[in-house]
Amino acid sequence: MENILPDVLDNNLEVVFCGTAPGDASASRQAYYAGRGNLFYSTLASCGFTPRLFRPEEFKDLLQYKIGLTDLAKFTHGMDSKLSIEDFGTKGFRDKILRYQPKIVCFNGKEAAKIYFGLSNTKQVTFGLQDSKIGSSKLYVAPSTSFSARKYWDEELWWKLRKYIK
Repeated sequence: MENILPDVLDNNLEVVFCGTAPGDASASRQAYYAGRGNLFYSTLASCGFTPRLFRPEEFKDLLQYKIGLTDLAKFTHGMDSKLSIEDFGTKGFRDKILRYQPKIVCFNGKEAAKIYFGLSNTKQVTFGLQDSKIGSSKLYVAPSTSFSARKYWDEELWWKLRKYIK
């Protein structure tokens, strides 16, 4: 089975952003965070992770800024509500993080963190720096950049992540 989107991982990364699964638009365009209204690339630019606004198709170029990308579900795509727990590969995700040991892993939304931590409800997840780690990689939860999660949006938590990394 082939990944919907390739991982963007390497050694010595400052941050790896992890979502749940590629959305339908991302799968169609073969690019991370490609859905209409997704704030991912504009947030990276406005918070200083990148020096300019990237297009979704340029996602592989984020490596030059020590930014990596992955998802918990590598072999399917769609809205989180349409996916089942069997779609997510948390062990494979953990193994990748242990191999590459980025400074920090940022879950793009509470849903991804909920799935990774094996929790039953996103209300059990708090935004910000978490108490647990994967090896030496610290874990952080930021509000989802997805258009469908807009009512929970708070760019300040993305700014805090950027300041923490610096």
